[in-house]
Amino acid sequence: MSMLTPPGMGGQYKITGDKYPRMRPARRRGRLAFAGVACAAVLGVLGWGTLQLIDVFTGGDEASAAGAGAACRTAPARASASPAVAVPKPAQITVNVLNATTHKGLAQQTADELKKRGFRIGDVTNAPAQYDKKVDGSGVLLGPAAALKGSLPVLGTQLPAAERRTDAARKGATVDLIIGNGFKGLAKQADADAALARMTAPQPTSAAEKKDC
Repeated sequence: MSMLTPPGMGGQYKITGDKYPRMRPARRRGRLAFAGVACAAVLGVLGWGTLQLIDVFTGGDEASAAGAGAACRTAPARASASPAVAVPKPAQITVNVLNATTHKGLAQQTADELKKRGFRIGDVTNAPAQYDKKVDGSGVLLGPAAALKGSLPVLGTQLPAAERRTDAARKGATVDLIIGNGFKGLAKQADADAALARMTAPQPTSAAEKKDC
């Protein structure tokens, strides 16, 4: 028996050459890993196929596909119009025309033009000492507090640059147009009519998004 023969082999095997032989086969780790990957792939395909079948039989509901978090649907915003602003007509407004300048006859000329445009004319005279020669702008529109959202805006379409003021102690509905040193004339009638039409027309608004739950 050779000295290279492992003990207990009884001479059954003889070792030749210069390499020690393997006494047992090598582990087949590569094959096991490949088999594991293949099984995972098969299970994935089967799971995907099952989900597809469920989707077909349930009709493919979009709400389910979107997830449980989408509980409501939002409708797009729609444009709407608010009611027209309720303002008095020029024929319902009485205007006192007061001249705070040194130009004579200016109050009467302005009053005549306002009358042509449908306004009712009250007093036509010089401005009181409080305003006489003290108005640098084109004019002042003066009226009671209630006129701030009614008569004064309508009269303001005729003289847009005029300052608007209210007097809480003032009685009645009559308003004053006090002509100032910067007065160059009333607005063109076409422009004044367009401004008045915009004031009384319905105002477009954007409705808030509506949610259907």
